[in-house]
Amino acid sequence: MRRELAAAGARGFVVGLSGGVDSAVVLRLAQLAAPRSTIGLILPCRSDPRDEADAAAIAAHFSVPTRRIDLSPVYDSAVAALAPAAQSIPDQTPADVNGGRNDARLAMANIKPRLRMTALYFVANSLQYLVAGAGNRAELAVGYFTKHGDGAADLLPLAGLVKSRVRELARELGVPPAIIARTPSAGLWEGQTDESEIGFTYAELERYLDEGPQAVPPALAMKIERLMRSSEHKRRLAAVPDGE
Repeated sequence: MRRELAAAGARGFVVGLSGGVDSAVVLRLAQLAAPRSTIGLILPCRSDPRDEADAAAIAAHFSVPTRRIDLSPVYDSAVAALAPAAQSIPDQTPADVNGGRNDARLAMANIKPRLRMTALYFVANSLQYLVAGAGNRAELAVGYFTKHGDGAADLLPLAGLVKSRVRELARELGVPPAIIARTPSAGLWEGQTDESEIGFTYAELERYLDEGPQAVPPALAMKIERLMRSSEHKRRLAAVPDGE
């Protein structure tokens, strides 16, 4: 992380705090790499108040300065402007995909991480800092992140660690046990959890990543591989034509 700062000529790190273990670990790593130049952003956006409370508790635990930016009014304005347009677009989804319906709830929910990333980069640009993202190896592998949202960052310190390893590191770094034990959630809507959204557990995904397809049932291996293929566009720069 220090090398990335030096290479970019940057002064410190901005970390978005969700209240979960991943962002807690990244915040602490950023603080260790740039002790006097790390800031946490708390970015409520029609989200669970518990997320904000946990995010504030993490920052207080490590004595990292924070700024709170309430994005709820911006989100409400965006939804009000976009919803009528979305409703007027003819649905051309094949009948065998999602029952022939576009997932408008997910499309609207993805506005939240994109607004948060806008705020993170505003602060980072203002301070000449880098945005440290919290994506881990498991989520990145299957594309469980919002493109140009929580997937947008200048560096991803946890990209080589599956969830159980993130928890181990969290214990080493002194992250509060209650944060480590939290049910992982992107906070996209009330009651949403990572594992219910993905359709399998982190433990199952870790077995696949660590031991190979033979370590999980064939149907699950096929599902994971399908997600990997369909999310490849999220893990690379925009595609460009071959040749001159």
